[in-house]
Amino acid sequence: MRRRLPRVLALPVSAAVLVLAATPAVADSTIPTTPIPQPANPSQAPISSPSNPQPLGHAVADAAAALGVLRLLPNAVDTTTILPGYGSELPKQSALEAGMGLSSAQANSESYLTYERAIAQSSPLGLAVAGNAPQAPGSLTQTALPDNEKGISGGLNAPQNPLLNVGLLNGNVHARWSETLGPCVGTIADASTSIASLSLLNVIPSMPNLPLSGLTNLPSLAEGFDPAKGLQSLGGLLSGGGQTPANGAGSLLSLPNTLSSRSVVQLVDLPGSKNKAVQSVSTLQAADVEILKGTPLELSLKVVSQPTLKVTSTGDKATSKVEYSAPVITIQRGDTVLYTLDAQHPTKDIPIGLPLEQLSKQLGPVADLPVVGGLVATATKGLQQVNDTAGTVLDLGVLRLSIGELNQKGQQLTTPFEGYQLGASARMLDLQVLPTTALKNLLPAGQASSLPSSLAQLSLGEQIGRAYTPTGGVVCGTTTPVTPVGNPAPGVPAKLAYTAGAYSAVPLFWTGTGMLLLGVVLVAAIPNRRRKAAVVKPSPRPRS
Repeated sequence: MRRRLPRVLALPVSAAVLVLAATPAVADSTIPTTPIPQPANPSQAPISSPSNPQPLGHAVADAAAALGVLRLLPNAVDTTTILPGYGSELPKQSALEAGMGLSSAQANSESYLTYERAIAQSSPLGLAVAGNAPQAPGSLTQTALPDNEKGISGGLNAPQNPLLNVGLLNGNVHARWSETLGPCVGTIADASTSIASLSLLNVIPSMPNLPLSGLTNLPSLAEGFDPAKGLQSLGGLLSGGGQTPANGAGSLLSLPNTLSSRSVVQLVDLPGSKNKAVQSVSTLQAADVEILKGTPLELSLKVVSQPTLKVTSTGDKATSKVEYSAPVITIQRGDTVLYTLDAQHPTKDIPIGLPLEQLSKQLGPVADLPVVGGLVATATKGLQQVNDTAGTVLDLGVLRLSIGELNQKGQQLTTPFEGYQLGASARMLDLQVLPTTALKNLLPAGQASSLPSSLAQLSLGEQIGRAYTPTGGVVCGTTTPVTPVGNPAPGVPAKLAYTAGAYSAVPLFWTGTGMLLLGVVLVAAIPNRRRKAAVVKPSPRPRS
């Protein structure tokens, strides 16, 4: 059944979106949930325990993935908090974070609200402004309890915006939880999202909107390069504004083929025990990634190996583990492989610079494009590789490509139950636009000081998984409530002391009421028999 997300789910869903769109902090706390209400009066009696049979198993876990995440000015905005002075101790947030194609699966046996025990969600878009994340509309969500024998699926349409163009998304969600066995249902939560196409960032909004001709201390540029092009379009390399084209032309990064993610929380067998372990699995499927599509400097990224993140918690630090299959990505121009990103070579910097006059003297007039990775488009000779850029190219920044970035953290917890929590996060591909010292030297003093360490960051395939299991594993069983018969609970007296006549007031009241009702019934039930009239004979009159 498809329905709107209840308000009470705003906290866990918003927390899931923040986890996907922030720098990973994978195991600092347990899964967020609605807090248990406490009595307003401290002397008030506690909440009664449920009398129905309850599951014995405890399991807390979540898995999530984002097909794409865009960050503008990362680590540039202070975190707001209600505690005075505490915001300076928290990591800084991005000015804007947008996540596309989110899928999340969550299990929480400690949730106070029953329909928060299992949550599966597929969402087209998640947004956070300065760390504040509103609830995203148009999502597919399924919760348990009650249990769901079948999941739900549907198409999702992302809203139009100038920074990204998202094709049709398809989502599938399935959440399960047993009233008697709790998490012991196999797959607890399963969510998947697939996207037909994706193109991101045809302009750098965080870059000062200045034409190159307005820069100070700018050397003489090469013949054929137009200095009127603005910095926000990287000197004409990007289309420079408006709706990002669906085919990705003029955008920094695009995916022409289907990209999909899946998040699963499940119980698996625990070796040597009849109990279970909790496992969170996040998988991604991708094919091709295009950088600077539609320009002479176009690059193609082929995803040779698909990334998979698997976090398993057995309740014991020694046997809990994180398994990650790092992706292998080849960077190609045409059929020529330029670089390979793998576990041994996870990062590659591609410099971006302006062609100087000395370059045009060597190669002739250049096209109206910057130099990317030492490659320049000339007017007469086509693409040319510049091996030595010293004195011929003025560096503005770099495109930094990186994969993996696996982070993991575990901790022993005692609340709400004693066990071990393990978490991990990874990214399939990061593309960062980084300014250099040369760019700051070209800008006016006021604008140069305001530039952060990173202008924009695009992430494809962010994955996160956490699992929290009691010591010894998850017990699959049911409690049986026992009502004492003949053997009262310890500390409860068999009979209360008789201290006043008030103890007899209630029995006397109900006894009198019962007798009164009985009398009314008897009077109403006995028939009213009429007596025959007696015949009175007149007495004879005496004779005179």
